[in-house]
Amino acid sequence: QLVESGGGLVQAGGSLRLSCAASGRAFNTCALGWFRQAPGQERKFVAAIGWTGNNSTYYTESVKGRFTISRDDAKNTVYLQMSAMKPEDTAVYSCAANQWSPNGSWYAVAGYAFWGQGTQVTVSS
Repeated sequence: QLVESGGGLVQAGGSLRLSCAASGRAFNTCALGWFRQAPGQERKFVAAIGWTGNNSTYYTESVKGRFTISRDDAKNTVYLQMSAMKPEDTAVYSCAANQWSPNGSWYAVAGYAFWGQGTQVTVSS
């Protein structure tokens, strides 16, 4: 089970940190990702991080240099630190997990078997 928290309303240029807490014992063997879905749009990839021991990170171009994904295996939690936020970052953000590596692409929704419910992030201009 994945449970997100940390969403809310922030002004453009501000920062938020999202958290996603996972239950279960296999957290350190999971690849983890963040996706977002804006109203009327499909869910899109934001960032991902490899399983412990392979902490490669991946970002969509529009968030590079502004967002940072990280994981704390002692807390079974993955984070998304967001800074220099823009109104176009407004969306429901969901975390996702798949054991070892995503099925296929790091960037595809279909690559991840487990999903959280999502948390709303709204950036005002």
